[in-house]
Amino acid sequence: MARVYMIRHGSPASTWGDAASADPGLDDKGQLQADAAAKALLALPQPPRLVVSSPLARCRETAAPFAHALRLTPRIDARVSEIPTPAGIDADMRPAWLRAAFDQNWSDIEGDIDYVTWRDSVAATVAASGDTAVFSHFVAINAAVSAATGDPRVLCFRPGHTSITVFETDGKTLTLVERGGEGETRIVI
Repeated sequence: MARVYMIRHGSPASTWGDAASADPGLDDKGQLQADAAAKALLALPQPPRLVVSSPLARCRETAAPFAHALRLTPRIDARVSEIPTPAGIDADMRPAWLRAAFDQNWSDIEGDIDYVTWRDSVAATVAASGDTAVFSHFVAINAAVSAATGDPRVLCFRPGHTSITVFETDGKTLTLVERGGEGETRIVI
């Protein structure tokens, strides 16, 4: 069985609802967290040999120290990116929409998007990755945990910045080995 390590991005320079950036990179704390995550991954008995990242800056910047150490270019994959927002929800409305979604099951989120299918797509992408470090987001990591454990809830746990959640995969299914450390999120729940 292959191991997949899903790493939540480091602390971002701004969050949803902030006017500073639609695609923030990391703040200084986030850079330090990215370096620490790289060291933790490199210290594994068998570090992952492939790096996958969400296209968003905070994930790419979190992946950079680990990818640099391996002399690899991360594969950018939008399927492990942020949860898509339904039509009619703008950036100002997104935090409230996310808070509401966190209290629901995947099948109960209303909108023009089938969120069970989105969750399953995240899980299938992660399962097909093999021995990989996947740099992703709070909700996408929850999607993979939900699919792996059969938990129908959107919010299974609160992965902290650069926490590392570990799965085993046969290339098609995911088995949760260990949830990453939990932390605070700037989206008030």
